[in-house]
Amino acid sequence: MSTYTSSLMILNGKNAGDETLREAITLLRDEGIDIQVRVTWEKGDAERYVQEAVQLGVETVIAGGGDGTINEVATALYKKGGENAPALGILPLGTANDFATSTAIPESLDKALQLAIVGKAVPVDLAQVNDDTCFINMATGGFGTRITTETPEKLKAALGGVSYLIHGLMRMDTLKPDRCEIKGDNFQWQGDALVIGIGNGRQAGGGQQLCPDALINDGQLHLRIFTGEELLPALVTTLTQPEDSPNIIDGKSAWFEVTAPHEITFNLDGEPLSGQHFRIEVLPGALKCRLPPDCPLLR
Repeated sequence: MSTYTSSLMILNGKNAGDETLREAITLLRDEGIDIQVRVTWEKGDAERYVQEAVQLGVETVIAGGGDGTINEVATALYKKGGENAPALGILPLGTANDFATSTAIPESLDKALQLAIVGKAVPVDLAQVNDDTCFINMATGGFGTRITTETPEKLKAALGGVSYLIHGLMRMDTLKPDRCEIKGDNFQWQGDALVIGIGNGRQAGGGQQLCPDALINDGQLHLRIFTGEELLPALVTTLTQPEDSPNIIDGKSAWFEVTAPHEITFNLDGEPLSGQHFRIEVLPGALKCRLPPDCPLLR
């Protein structure tokens, strides 16, 4: 590392006891790198720490945690960062790490930390739901949402991403398609959806590529709907050979509106949001993020 910038890491409380991380940060400080650490305990902490980071004038805010932590920090940077908001650095420490994996952020803690501090900051899009809640990676509705929001913590810890699939198969009797209508630019569909994926990024639920062509700097959201009544065949086909599935509908638009006759739940990077009407819009270039030069999600 040749030039050092100041950074503030917002660390998910679950990772506060990680000795390897503590050693890595101590080592960086010994090398003269200015890095401060704040630990989250409850919702709202990340936003407060981002405000502190802006006041301190740091150049990077590093999100240390899983997809939920990354999204919470990214949202706070967009809402509270102002014109000269710090760049977002990512240290993947969660169970699934869907966003970090799809953007090719290194799994190695040392390499990910290095990238988060001195990687090139590039503008990336965010998505906003009903003019309020944001997500950086993906909104999932239907079957996939129930799995992620209901997967037991112990199962997630033991099995990682595979736990979502296993838990879903264990609960087949509770999974039913959701009736809804979806509109976008030159797009309209109505029917029963088994899974809805609206992606700024590509994958969710522990590695499932729901929107395989999505890019995070193209000003577009990608939509994939899995339809079908027969749950098990549809599930197996869509997860193993999505290109062969007759039950897939794709769309691309700067916005989508989802309307349902009853309450449905979307999972926004781990944060459940329930309602009957959702308007999801892309926010082009909403923040800067330090990503690898070969990041597959950049055009």
